Amino acid sequence: MGVAVYLHQAIARTLRDHLDATTLFGVIGEGNLYLVDSYRGLPGARYVAAAHEAGAVLMANGYAQVSGKVGVATVTHGPGLTNTVTALVEAVRNRSSVVLIAGDTAADDSRNVQNIDQAAVLAGTGATLVQVTDAAQAQTQLVAACRRALDERRPVVLNLPADLQWSQVEQMRDLPPQRSAESPGVAESELNDALGLLAAARRPVLLAGSGAANPRARQAVIRLAERRGARLATTLKAKDLFRGHRADLGVCGGYASPEAVAAISKSDCVVAFGASLNDWTTERGGLFGSARVVQVDIDPTSFGRHLSVDVSLLGDSADVAAEMLALLEDAEIEPSTFIDEPPAEANGPDAKRRGTASVLDGAAAVSAIESMVPQERTLAMDAGRFLYLAVPGFSNPPLNAYVHSLNFGVIGIGLANAIGAWFAAPQRPVLHVTGDGGFMLGGLNEFHTAVREGADLIAVVLNDGSYGAEHIQLRNRELPVDVSMMAWPDLAAVATALGGHGVTVRSLTDLERVEDVVRSRVAPVLVDVRLDPDHLNTFVS
Repeated sequence: MGVAVYLHQAIARTLRDHLDATTLFGVIGEGNLYLVDSYRGLPGARYVAAAHEAGAVLMANGYAQVSGKVGVATVTHGPGLTNTVTALVEAVRNRSSVVLIAGDTAADDSRNVQNIDQAAVLAGTGATLVQVTDAAQAQTQLVAACRRALDERRPVVLNLPADLQWSQVEQMRDLPPQRSAESPGVAESELNDALGLLAAARRPVLLAGSGAANPRARQAVIRLAERRGARLATTLKAKDLFRGHRADLGVCGGYASPEAVAAISKSDCVVAFGASLNDWTTERGGLFGSARVVQVDIDPTSFGRHLSVDVSLLGDSADVAAEMLALLEDAEIEPSTFIDEPPAEANGPDAKRRGTASVLDGAAAVSAIESMVPQERTLAMDAGRFLYLAVPGFSNPPLNAYVHSLNFGVIGIGLANAIGAWFAAPQRPVLHVTGDGGFMLGGLNEFHTAVREGADLIAVVLNDGSYGAEHIQLRNRELPVDVSMMAWPDLAAVATALGGHGVTVRSLTDLERVEDVVRSRVAPVLVDVRLDPDHLNTFVS
């Protein structure tokens, strides 16, 4: 017989001892207070108190992306859960392995002011709900929730009623058995169809997404590209996966270079490995022109979700690339010459624009900061118009060191993701890039969390004093832009007041101070780069 303990104690120990969850992100309330208290008393367990419930889930999201493990968060019932809705949608669309343990109001406590139908709240997020109704089954349900989050790459919410947490249960001693998951085999007919398209192509492109952003898949796709003479490109999530290779075109889609757009537009065959082929990647399908498209993914629901494709291959990216390579070699298909074609003439903005003498050149500032921050780092970017500077200007670090926050088109969630990512890899700093609107909307909430937790964080705010995407839309229609302009406080001073170290950049000469601050940092750093909203999109090649 096992030891009888309260359920909140059993859940905490199951997390730490059986599921190797050494970090728990959360905000406490009456629905999860005792669970958190039990967890943080365990050896090797660290509880990170977020400032906001959305921040807790986003920290778990960032942790999951970098660690490859389940990111675990906890909130209380009612408003604690409703505050997580945006973060859960982001995690669902990112296909993140996150488990949220949410306190739930007791069934007989309908008059509780925080009572709400939590299942109904979660229904629109896409997260999977696991409702605990029997205390004796709760630990098994928690283990199953974590396994499902990993296997299906999706957030799972465990609804844990407050009254059940004081039930006495037997502490789990061993994990329940797990059925081995078999990776799907590639159908021979579809593989032959895909190979026929690739073999016949004169200008093939191999596109890698997050599902191929791992060492095995990277090597397999590169070998296939070299054998077939194909060019290489990535989605934003896999940015810089092939950096340095002669076939690399960089990012495909909305943040592509003019040269990459020119090359991809004339491709006659695109093979996408682990990429969803969403509108950002394909420019609503227009970027691929008349190219035949092959999509490779382990998730059958991804096929045709955003773009109609010619051939769908269900399988692991590395395995499929290796099989295609072997068949190409057996058939002795000659490589195309596309891999060695010189860059096409690009019809795009002047790559050498520098702005005006009175306006800080954002691209030059970004380039300088890129050279100052450690290259061994985690990169976490927020959403916003500033990305047209940040994506080409800041390089992605090694594999499993990029945190994506752009799946729901929401600003202000990047800094919490960055904090979670740092806990997954505390041996390297986190470079967080955001806009001023995003920082004020959500980043400011959690900057002090980074200070309090001692995170090695370098936050760069590309600050144009506006909601940039809205500003440029109003400007393009020759409408007044004042509604998009914001008189923010002095962000560097705010960061310093919160216990960090803030520095303001108004000119290129101010960047010398940035280098000193970054080099000698002992607390989170915020670099406030002041830009003109009408000159934000200048860049250098």
